[in-house]
Amino acid sequence: MRTAALPARALRAAAQRRAFSSRSLIPNEPLKPQVLTSAVPGPASKAASAEIDKIQDSRTHVLCADYAKSSGNYLVDADGNTLLDVFAQISSIAIGYNVPQMIELAKTDDFITAAINRPALGSFPPKDWAKWLETGLMTVAPKGLDNLVTSLCGSSANETAFKAAFMAYRQRERGSRDAGFTEEELESCMLNHSPGTPKLSVLSFKSGFHGRLFGSLSATRSKAIHKIDIPAFDWPVAPFPALQYPLSENIEANKAEEARCLAEYEEILIASKATQPVAAVIIEPILSEGGDRHASPEFFRALRLTAKKHGAFFIVDEVQTGAGATGTFWAHEKWGLQEGEEPDFVTFSKKMQQAGIFHKPETRPNAPYRNYNTWMGDPMRTLQAREMIKIIRDNNLVEHTRKTGDVLTAALGDVLGRHQGLVLNHRGQNEATFQAFDFVTAAKRDAFVAKMRSKGVQMGGCGEVAVRLRPTLTFGESHVAILADAIDASLKEL
Repeated sequence: MRTAALPARALRAAAQRRAFSSRSLIPNEPLKPQVLTSAVPGPASKAASAEIDKIQDSRTHVLCADYAKSSGNYLVDADGNTLLDVFAQISSIAIGYNVPQMIELAKTDDFITAAINRPALGSFPPKDWAKWLETGLMTVAPKGLDNLVTSLCGSSANETAFKAAFMAYRQRERGSRDAGFTEEELESCMLNHSPGTPKLSVLSFKSGFHGRLFGSLSATRSKAIHKIDIPAFDWPVAPFPALQYPLSENIEANKAEEARCLAEYEEILIASKATQPVAAVIIEPILSEGGDRHASPEFFRALRLTAKKHGAFFIVDEVQTGAGATGTFWAHEKWGLQEGEEPDFVTFSKKMQQAGIFHKPETRPNAPYRNYNTWMGDPMRTLQAREMIKIIRDNNLVEHTRKTGDVLTAALGDVLGRHQGLVLNHRGQNEATFQAFDFVTAAKRDAFVAKMRSKGVQMGGCGEVAVRLRPTLTFGESHVAILADAIDASLKEL
């Protein structure tokens, strides 16, 4: 088994290479956590939350942070507690807090001008907008996706992809990008009637999460609390495989489960054609909010090819998985897609700071103002993304994450193996720090996360019983050791 052979190999590799250290990039990063209060959150954090609650609902608060004092992989809270942060603002911090190189960016004229003169990008872009995109976001554009639309957040990125897919689908039905709209189409759409408002749909998967706006929420299938009381489009949902772990001991069962899901998925695509054809299929490479659910590269490639076979555009939601945490810059790079099999759209946000969609040129709308809003993203965040991409490349942080992922896999395999009656289903993609494991009950999971915080480690849950790891790309072997010790101690106390 991989976990049995990995520790020695990982340790040899660690000894033989000159390892990247987060402190080389972030000299002021703390060496270890420090908890000053009897519980986290402490009194100052709770008081700050109470003040916020007079204006905004604070029931989702974990703690109130002191971002000025946070550094690298460590989050400092209002009470002065220093926590190793392996949740990273729900997978949204790429390289750490207060990275000096990013602070220097913030002092530049370009950044200051972008920060205080936010433009309506679709109509009044900065004169250097093309250069900023070409030297930043476009350098990491997925293969075959040569166009880009920037947007405000992950939800709006997916909404933008949905709209683009619907427009491209109808243009294909009309037979030409140059085909105009009939008077009937123009008039009926103002009443939300067909033919101007077509009966098309987006297919998503059980446990998937794609956002909280109306279209993205209709495609979200992770938790009822996200959707209850909100009107939704009647769009189809397909099953996602429930894999059995360890993978090496359940090969045939998992193949059968993936085959079952693929067969049902294709049946749904076929059946939908009679009522509301599926214009787009959307999938996360790892179903993150829904419990960190995985499937094989062969499964995802089959999803893509089946969508293409039935005329549906294919959207890969890389909002949480993008920017290197899975050991490749984009998680879908591991699927083995061949030329001509690339996704039609890849959506991004979170670690990238700027949100948006990469897409194929042929899915650009046939007329202006169709995929448009006031902000269309944020030049300040685009500059931030460009600088982070440079740091990731200059420090080879994707490769660093692959190597750290092996060490993390070995350490977690060792620790979790000693608590098998409490935790199960340790999972992650090979050579990735994007990992998770389950508890036997939700109550045990929640108690564990609280104990970890009291020991100086900020973690997060997902799904019904899972804990997920979302460290930054500068997370390394020294952090793994701290994390493993805290996990072991917390599990012993449950």
